[in-house]
Amino acid sequence: MKAMAVLALAAGAFAQGPPAERGGRGHMGFEPSGNGAAIAETGAGIPRAGVRNAPFSADVVTESSLTLADGNRIRQTVNFKMYRDSEGRTRREQAVNLNGLAPSANVQQMVFINDPAGGVAYSLNVKERTGTKTLRGAGGRGFQRMGQPAPGREPGLRSGPEGRGPRFNRMMPKVETLGRQTIEGVQAEGRRMTLTIPAGQAGNEQPIHIVTETWYSPELQAAVLTRHTDPRTGETVTRLTNIARTEPPHSLFEAPADFRLVETTFGMPRPAGQAKQ
Repeated sequence: MKAMAVLALAAGAFAQGPPAERGGRGHMGFEPSGNGAAIAETGAGIPRAGVRNAPFSADVVTESSLTLADGNRIRQTVNFKMYRDSEGRTRREQAVNLNGLAPSANVQQMVFINDPAGGVAYSLNVKERTGTKTLRGAGGRGFQRMGQPAPGREPGLRSGPEGRGPRFNRMMPKVETLGRQTIEGVQAEGRRMTLTIPAGQAGNEQPIHIVTETWYSPELQAAVLTRHTDPRTGETVTRLTNIARTEPPHSLFEAPADFRLVETTFGMPRPAGQAKQ
């Protein structure tokens, strides 16, 4: 079971294509698989792999809050460490609960490594010294289709005319430029996208305003701050902190020699004549 769980995590690592940094929801997290494992990661705070000559490391903090009708509040915080080297390889270190809502004693320290140039990704369980090595198959183009939308897209959003931003059920969001400011020591360009769902569109009596504010650093080629507000789901804020521009050690992007790895292939072509599922 754990081998299958780690295999699913590896698929999520390869699905780490460009996040919705410039227009995404600003939400990141994991979806539990049938084995209780995380199988995909989405949203802001996950700098895309494959970006060369823009090395950095940072702590990533995602805070979400939701106020219920009775005034009760639900707050959650996710923290992880992120690295990217000059070759475009990425490494993420995060505590993951492999058993869904089970007691916190089941939380495991996981490491996800994505090396697009080498065509390999790793999901490593630090405590058990085990993991999965996922190789890119002959049909392994377009990794983002498994866990992430293509650049500038997210589920439910479709690209609109050039320069007009994405389109949601034929509704065009309002896009505002917020200028520039320094965030965590780097220059960032801000943009606010407001999508309004008219009254009656989703059974709502009044218009629903969904706002995503993104501060993107051209220097890092990553979003350093994203705030997503939706009255139906609350507010989620993702920020990069403790940003360092130094080159991470090469060893961070390799699996330790003493780890027991299960090897699999992502994106293998279907046998001739086999229909799509």
